[in-house]
Amino acid sequence: MQGNGAVTTLDPVSRDFYQSAIRYMQKAEIPFLIGGAYSYARHTALERHTKDFDIFVRPGDHERVLETLAEAGYSVELKFPHWLGKAFSGDNCIDVIFSSGNGVARVDDGWFQHAIDGQVFDIDVLLCPVEETIWSKAFVMERERFDGGDIAHLIRGSGHDIDWQRLLDRFGPHWRVLLSHLVMFGFCYPSERDIVPAWVLDELMNRLREETADPQSPERVCQGTLLSRSQYLVDIEQWGYLDARVAHGYMQQDDIDLWTDAIATEQPTEVTRPVFRSE
Repeated sequence: MQGNGAVTTLDPVSRDFYQSAIRYMQKAEIPFLIGGAYSYARHTALERHTKDFDIFVRPGDHERVLETLAEAGYSVELKFPHWLGKAFSGDNCIDVIFSSGNGVARVDDGWFQHAIDGQVFDIDVLLCPVEETIWSKAFVMERERFDGGDIAHLIRGSGHDIDWQRLLDRFGPHWRVLLSHLVMFGFCYPSERDIVPAWVLDELMNRLREETADPQSPERVCQGTLLSRSQYLVDIEQWGYLDARVAHGYMQQDDIDLWTDAIATEQPTEVTRPVFRSE
């Protein structure tokens, strides 16, 4: 792996697959960003090895990417039409990402405008910006996966380089999610609290005070589905809450059904439908 000049060992078969995929997309002139472990290493100086490789593209380009990799001889599939495609070579996988599982963090021009220069496998590439990396990871709060540690390490490693106003703008109406991570960052790193500018916390706390003082919204919506595809199904299916993914226009119901049905396949030991017992 190469992040900011650091080199670690990756088996030759995996390296050849990922390197070839980059070359094929560059030849096809498809704009893309490298994310996952490679951009994470750049932003945090922490390296980790995975059997997949994350490529981020605009939604309008994901079909071209899959077609290009298929023509190169790799197996491809559009795993989830609202956010994720995959390409395979043996045990290795490339994730072609153009949104997020909850539909919120769609890849748009901003990702590319603020991308950073990097080098992966001795190839010059663009890496995902730290702001978008935090934004997309902040909503991952499943029982089997919670990216809060990643958020804390990203802030610790690159907090002084973050465009905090742009990060606030990215979260938009979901600023409470950002606030929760910033509060936990201060808990995890008491000696590093000054990495988060005071004005950012002041702004978010002012929003919290103002929102608390306002009457409750008449819309009975559950936004928990933006954080976990499984843990808030009971709220939608049995308690009558509106699903924020549909109510706020992030996903279509067909995409939600497919995304939900995959829980049983991907997590066979998990209970896929919470059991509700009335008092």
